[in-house]
Amino acid sequence: MGEFWPVPDVLTYLAGRWRVARSVRDLAGGDGGRFDGTTGFGPLAEGGLLHREAGTFVWQGVARPAERTLRFLPGPTPGTADVRFADGRPFHDLDLTSGRHVADHPCAADLYRGEFIVLDADHWRSVWRVGGPAKDLVLTTDYAREG
Repeated sequence: MGEFWPVPDVLTYLAGRWRVARSVRDLAGGDGGRFDGTTGFGPLAEGGLLHREAGTFVWQGVARPAERTLRFLPGPTPGTADVRFADGRPFHDLDLTSGRHVADHPCAADLYRGEFIVLDADHWRSVWRVGGPAKDLVLTTDYAREG
C-alpha cells in the first residue's frame, strides 16, 4: 500500500476522541505557535458529527485557552463529509476514500488550502496553507486517536 490509508467512510473513521498537536508558522514574520488539546467527534441528532476542539494555544510565549466547533455532515457521495462552521456556513468538503484530500476555502481576500492525509487507523494529519494580502501561514495538525 502507498503512503496514504484509504478510509471508506470518513464519519465512521473520525468518530471518537483524538489528541491534537498543531504547529502554526507565520511565514512572513517568522513567528510560530503551538496548540495542544483534544478533539471529540460526537453524533449530531440530524446525522453527521459535532467536532469540538479545546486546548491551549501558545503564541509568542503567551498561553491562552482555545476552542472551536465544526459540524461534519454527510457529504454528497457515500463516505464523504460536508464540513461546516458551527453556525452552518460552508467550510470545505472532505473525501478520504483515497486516504488524501485537498480542499479550498476562500475567506475574504485570503485562500485557505487544506490537505488531509490519513496515516493509519489511528493517525491523520491536516496541513492548512493560508495565503492572502494579510496572511502567510502554515498550520500543521497531527491527530492521534485516544484509547
